[in-house]
Amino acid sequence: MSDERPIHLTNQGPPSATLPPPEPAARHALQQALAGDADKRHDAVSAVVATWPRYVDAWARLGDLGRDDIERYAAYRVGYHRGLDALRANGWRGSGYVRWSHEDNRGFLRALRGLGHMAHRIGETDEAERIALFIQQLDPSGIPSDG
Repeated sequence: MSDERPIHLTNQGPPSATLPPPEPAARHALQQALAGDADKRHDAVSAVVATWPRYVDAWARLGDLGRDDIERYAAYRVGYHRGLDALRANGWRGSGYVRWSHEDNRGFLRALRGLGHMAHRIGETDEAERIALFIQQLDPSGIPSDG
């Protein structure tokens, strides 16, 4: 008797994971912070992160507003790791899609994309290459550059 188990393939490919939606108050606070005065936007988004430190999109947006490459890199890295934690807590086991088309995944993917850009800017070329490949594996249809 063989110990081999059959592999079951589907036409749909690997399973997709979706992050849970943020608290409505957190989403609203981030929207308000991003819509506010440009001179105060960084501090307003930082306040959202301080209130909801597990809100991945807030970390990604803080990375977008960072005052220099290292601050941006750090915020994106925190967002990426918070996103991985949330994905794993919701059943993702390191493989399968995390699609941009699911709005609640966008913060994680923004953070990951930003981390890749900043890794490249600070000379972490191998990290930037790994991230580019990871993004392609997570969503082969691509992530819009303006998203």
